[in-house]
Amino acid sequence: MVTGPRLGLRQSQSLVMTPQLQQAIRLLQMSASELIEFVDQELEANPLLERDESGGEGSLNEAMGNTDDRSEEVLSVVDPVDEQSEASMDIDDGLTENDPGYDTMGDALGSTTGGDLPFLGGGNFGDILPNLEQTLSEAEDLRRHLEGQMNMTAMVPADRLIGKALIDSLDDSGYMSADLGALADQLGTGIEDIEAVLVVLQGFDPAGIFARDLKECLALQLRDRDRYDPAMEALIEHLDHLAKRDFNGLKVLCGVDTEDLREMIAEVKALDPKPGLRFEISVSQTVIPDVIMTPIPDGGWRVELNAETLPRVLVNNQYYAELTAPGGSKEQKYFVAEKFQTATWLVRALEQRATTILKASTALVGKQDAFFRKGVQYLKPLILRDIAELTGLHESTISRVTTNKFMSTPRGIYELKYFFSQGIARTDGGEATSAEAVRHRIRQLIDDESVDAILSDDRIAELLRKYGTMVARRTVAKYREKLKIPSSVQRRRQKNSTL
Repeated sequence: MVTGPRLGLRQSQSLVMTPQLQQAIRLLQMSASELIEFVDQELEANPLLERDESGGEGSLNEAMGNTDDRSEEVLSVVDPVDEQSEASMDIDDGLTENDPGYDTMGDALGSTTGGDLPFLGGGNFGDILPNLEQTLSEAEDLRRHLEGQMNMTAMVPADRLIGKALIDSLDDSGYMSADLGALADQLGTGIEDIEAVLVVLQGFDPAGIFARDLKECLALQLRDRDRYDPAMEALIEHLDHLAKRDFNGLKVLCGVDTEDLREMIAEVKALDPKPGLRFEISVSQTVIPDVIMTPIPDGGWRVELNAETLPRVLVNNQYYAELTAPGGSKEQKYFVAEKFQTATWLVRALEQRATTILKASTALVGKQDAFFRKGVQYLKPLILRDIAELTGLHESTISRVTTNKFMSTPRGIYELKYFFSQGIARTDGGEATSAEAVRHRIRQLIDDESVDAILSDDRIAELLRKYGTMVARRTVAKYREKLKIPSSVQRRRQKNSTL
């Protein structure tokens, strides 16, 4: 066998993921707020891009045609983007199915710099007036709140150092997460010094802070209310009996009657088991639907894109012509050509994204027509392949375009992923029932059960089979746990144990 270098030709096919194609795929799975943020960044970085202020909110919907969705024929949506662009967005990269309002204030507030003010004698105070962001109050976090209280105490410097370490060891709920012995070794002091400072800090606001477990947290709050008497101490020490609703045992342990125990339990329920979370800073996000679905007079549905979630941008061709006029440097022409290509791609990618969302949403409405008319019990089983076949797109594209996208319907706002559900066979051999409809039926059966007839998982499975749905007991248990519904034993104990 002869070995050595030689030349040869070989043909092969491979998928090349260009940067623009990768960005187009990311655009598909962006939520509305993420897309607006991305477009704002592009507007700042690209001088050839400008926001479309023409107010043509319905142009894209009109171009793609909003029609009656009573049948699957409505999927023949007009695509304003050529076939090559759509093909570039619809690829199979091996990903699987598992793989709200953003307001831009812009110039609406006006400028606060320069200009005469109509008050205070018309003097110019523009340079000293704060921006809007500077006038917002800063939320106080838990550690800053505790450090402020510690600074008001007469602690010696060594104790302040220990106190600072204890504050830093708190978790978000306000509990001690550090071992006191390890902390003492780290600070080079005795554990009795740590415990002495801890007692002082446990008297800080909010009550219950610096507890090492739930019992200590509740006890600290009761001491703060001067309600930690021997009976209440016995109740706190036996919280496991309270969780089991063993009221008779608690009356014996606490030495109280039924009325006193009822009042004690009400006091415990009024306490805060996680006092540190009241300082948690969270921003609630409002869900803004990407698609709006409304009924039309002849009995069908109108599906259209929400103009508020469609950032509209244009390429400034006039500015591009000025920048590419003869006389510019080579570097300038290269920069302008690159920005022009990026701007053109973004406009086309946004159109393609909107087209794909509308196609998938229209197909979903057509498949789930019975759900919108009659309710969740009529939700049909649906998988990504079903919508992919209707729209001519790939399953991975449908997976991306239905992630973090919401539809406003006459029955409420739903994520597009909600309409995909596994099918469960029927006993009569008819069309399968969706898993979501089965979960809804399980909840209905449990809500309607009486105190004397608590339904076991076996009994629920038997009733579902009677209604025509073939489901096993373990499936009922799995769906019940997903709905966060207690077992039949726990439900019976809760309904029978009255105080």
